[in-house]
Amino acid sequence: MVSSIYIFMCVLHSTIALTCGALMIFYSKEISVLRHGFETASKLQETTPHDQLLIDTSDSFSGLLLFTIGFLLLMVAFVKDIEFFFERKLGDLAHEWPWHAVGDIALAISWVFLLVYTWREKHD
Repeated sequence: MVSSIYIFMCVLHSTIALTCGALMIFYSKEISVLRHGFETASKLQETTPHDQLLIDTSDSFSGLLLFTIGFLLLMVAFVKDIEFFFERKLGDLAHEWPWHAVGDIALAISWVFLLVYTWREKHD
């Protein structure tokens, strides 16, 4: 049986993470004032549009990550069997590593193509 304090702590931390994440996503300007102070936040909002887009995107993704962590904590709070585990034999993984390596190389090549494309677009 899971103790009630464990569920309470998970739900409490989940609520905090969900609330902070949602506030960071939807009220980024107000949270920026709360985090940095009014003077610094006003300087950040007076930057170029490209820099402002980067700042807003970064804040939104940080909020999304925090929201996701809160959601995962909420799911963990209500797990019935605490002693669950995933078991795979090493022999099963031995046959899959070439495909994992091919996938990793393909992902790396796609990133290189993206960087070359954006660099060419920027400097041509």
